[in-house]
Amino acid sequence: MRIFFTGGSGKAGKHVATFLAQQGHQVTNADLVPLGDPGVSDLKVDLTDVGQVYSALAGLARMNELELASVPAYDAVVHFAAVPAILLTADAPTFATNVVSTYNVIEAATRLGIRKVVFASSETTYGVCFAQGERRPQYLPVDEEHPTVPEDSYAMSKVANEVTARSFQARTGADIYGLRINNVIEPHEYAESFPAYLADPALRRRNIFAYIDTRDLGQMVHRCLEVDGLGYEVFNVANADMSVAATTDEVRERFYDGVPVTREMGRDETFYSIDKARELLGFDPQHSWRDVLPDPRAQA
Repeated sequence: MRIFFTGGSGKAGKHVATFLAQQGHQVTNADLVPLGDPGVSDLKVDLTDVGQVYSALAGLARMNELELASVPAYDAVVHFAAVPAILLTADAPTFATNVVSTYNVIEAATRLGIRKVVFASSETTYGVCFAQGERRPQYLPVDEEHPTVPEDSYAMSKVANEVTARSFQARTGADIYGLRINNVIEPHEYAESFPAYLADPALRRRNIFAYIDTRDLGQMVHRCLEVDGLGYEVFNVANADMSVAATTDEVRERFYDGVPVTREMGRDETFYSIDKARELLGFDPQHSWRDVLPDPRAQA
């Protein structure tokens, strides 16, 4: 596939864009900063400028495309570009940048006839991660039907982007899939960060005790590109286990007392449900902090 990938130089994007290129796809990284990977084409694009977005999506990606009779069309857009959290800029530009860039990308993609768009939403849409004070889920495990009522500018922008995406899907009939991505973890972060999480599970409360390995995130995006015909859907994206050594029962007793549980859960199962992604996309996360670090319970 010829893929237009926005934000391919970011923490998550650089891994996913590279992974897609390794799967044999032709990937153009549309970003303000180049990725510099020899398998990915870099194109500097300000996504808040709708003219630049249309121009980039309708244009060449590589010099060798000059040999073709005409400019080839993109088969899919993967939109990861965003101000990635609160407190990086003021709240208003965080919201404006994320909402305007997403509108521009999806409008241009659908008007140019691209039939597959995958965009990054966020775990923050559930209103827990960046809440002022403590917010607990309304029920466990948190699935895609859980209310999305955030209080911060970043998560508000992601909810607005989901509405935008759903509207363009209704207008065009294209497949547009939103990924509510949990806390993105690079492989080296297991040794660097997870010992603290295993010692103090409270550090993971705002992430609903979940995480997503960049390698499994690449698999998730690839599955979205391979599976057609779902229309508009949103999917939680996380690894199968929690990011702490405490069991589900121990976490519930300490942090979620009184929160309803809708079904029986496994001993180490994530509270951030990935059942829908498994069922509709065949998502099958392969990685875990347990592959790198010893489980402290086994040493007790």
